[in-house]
Amino acid sequence: MCQWMKKRTEVLVEKLKLSKIPKRPWTHLTVDFITKLPLVVGKDAILVICNRLSKMTHFITTTEGTSAEGLARLFRDNI
Repeated sequence: MCQWMKKRTEVLVEKLKLSKIPKRPWTHLTVDFITKLPLVVGKDAILVICNRLSKMTHFITTTEGTSAEGLARLFRDNI
């Protein structure tokens, strides 16, 4: 009974909005690195690129010290 009488002091949150669904594949991507892996054949990280529409994923082996230019090359050569 007491809690019914209490006045709300917090701001009410709006409803969640759904993300827009991409219309074509490979227009909206997510990119992430998996790092701190054991060194194998000179590679110690994995670049993960995922297409948001079809959920198709590419796993590209790389090194942890990859530069932005190196990342662009990996993307161009593998996607």
